[in-house]
Amino acid sequence: MALPDPDDRHVLAAAIHSSSKIIVTYNLKDFPILETSKFNIKAQHPDDFIASFLEIASGIICGAIKKLRSKLKNPPIGAEKYLEILAKQSLPKTVNKLRDFVSLI
Repeated sequence: MALPDPDDRHVLAAAIHSSSKIIVTYNLKDFPILETSKFNIKAQHPDDFIASFLEIASGIICGAIKKLRSKLKNPPIGAEKYLEILAKQSLPKTVNKLRDFVSLI
């Protein structure tokens, strides 16, 4: 496998070994489609990955986020603040979709 960054080969190898179809990464440039497609794998940005699941199973995702957020106790983080944090983590599509469900998270 020929990746731009040889230090990422273990990620692709793990995906191949586990029969994964997607590598979720902010580092898309290091997983070019010409290389990953040889193994029927694609690299996907976390924002696209999470947003696609919100389309399919918004209730499950919102429940998981609510559970995760409820464990943040020192200090507690409200839903709006949590969305701000996600936005700072380069997840704008996810945040836009979650705004429709803010009362559930």
